[in-house]
Amino acid sequence: MKERVLQYLWKYRLYDEVDLRTTTGDPVTVIDPGLTNTDAGADFFNAKLRIAGTVWAGDIEIHSKASDWIRHGHDRNPAYDSVILHVVGEDDASVCRSNGEVLPQLVLHVPGKVRQSIDWLLSREGAVACATRIHEVSPPFLSGWMNALLGERLERKTEDIFKRLKQTRYDWNEVFYLTLTRNFGFGTNSDAFEWLAVSLPFKYIRKHRNNSMQVEALLFGQAGLLTAEKDDAYYEALRLEYAFLQKKYGLKPVDGFLFKRLRTRPVNFPHLRLAQLASVWTHNDTLFSEILENPSIEKLQQCFNVPPSTYWDTHYHFDFPSPARKKPIGLHAAYIVMINTVASVLFAYGKQKQQPEYGEQALRLLEQIPPERNSIVKAFTDAGVPVKNACDSQALIQLRREYCDKRKCLYCRIGFRLIKSAAK
Repeated sequence: MKERVLQYLWKYRLYDEVDLRTTTGDPVTVIDPGLTNTDAGADFFNAKLRIAGTVWAGDIEIHSKASDWIRHGHDRNPAYDSVILHVVGEDDASVCRSNGEVLPQLVLHVPGKVRQSIDWLLSREGAVACATRIHEVSPPFLSGWMNALLGERLERKTEDIFKRLKQTRYDWNEVFYLTLTRNFGFGTNSDAFEWLAVSLPFKYIRKHRNNSMQVEALLFGQAGLLTAEKDDAYYEALRLEYAFLQKKYGLKPVDGFLFKRLRTRPVNFPHLRLAQLASVWTHNDTLFSEILENPSIEKLQQCFNVPPSTYWDTHYHFDFPSPARKKPIGLHAAYIVMINTVASVLFAYGKQKQQPEYGEQALRLLEQIPPERNSIVKAFTDAGVPVKNACDSQALIQLRREYCDKRKCLYCRIGFRLIKSAAK
């Protein structure tokens, strides 16, 4: 059996504890399996065992085969002299400490049902390995795990925001601008939108926010989308305006080819998203301050659901006209921006300022937003997992990306629950 599986079984005591014996026949009682060691040295430290009636305290080393002890050079390394028991899957060698003293060794016998459950989880194909058995987990247990997953996801996003905060010398308005711009890329163009925001400081947007055409010129020009000549009066006016602003501020645009349009629905074309973003800034001067003061879902809908300039009533991009209609960001897209920008920045702001009320506001906001509609959420709802709001959908995205996709079933509480139930 693989070493990491043996370590897992030892840590959670998922083995038959009745009549445990060393390879020489001495009885073993596990008082405390010890703490996982993620640094150099033995796999577990501060373990406590009773071997042949004597209580021992020390480290535990685990290998698939006993001979791995020798192959890894532990028999010559004094750092492993504190090991009190060598736990193995296969006894193919006798081992000793660096002073030649024979080390007690235990072959870990795993109950057949536990082994089958582990093999079943780790060998399953599909997006959610446990999809056909997830119903076996009780709703209260699943709810607790999803709360923990939501916390993990918010903490991961906080790390990203703190990196931006450091890069901007702790300017929260700039951080909000960078985060919002990135999320207006809606996945496909997120990186390109962030590179654009980094190349165009927020102070220039704010300086021209009373002129929607100038804000659009700054965004489109910095995106490298105003380079060619076109038979379009508005486009040429933007080009002219950007040429002036570029020279005034010494701006260097990013490459236009970074913005993807292929196999993208018209509502997600980068041109329209940039126009919508420009409209957000022309309608909201102190957006981050307003959100800190009132992060209600009604207020946020007013902030984000604003149509771009009239040119975009008949365009999705600069190449061809489209049927006339207003093109605000849309409610579903606005919800995604609230989840990934507003809630995330509020949570990070509260943590950095040590003001937990902002973190609580972030959670309340997520509770009010409907769950996201994507393939990840659908895979879990198809498996019978209830999804009530954005808290749940964010938790499931964390579960899928950090556990399911990485096949870390052994470290997922659902997987653990299924394996533990087999041990009963």
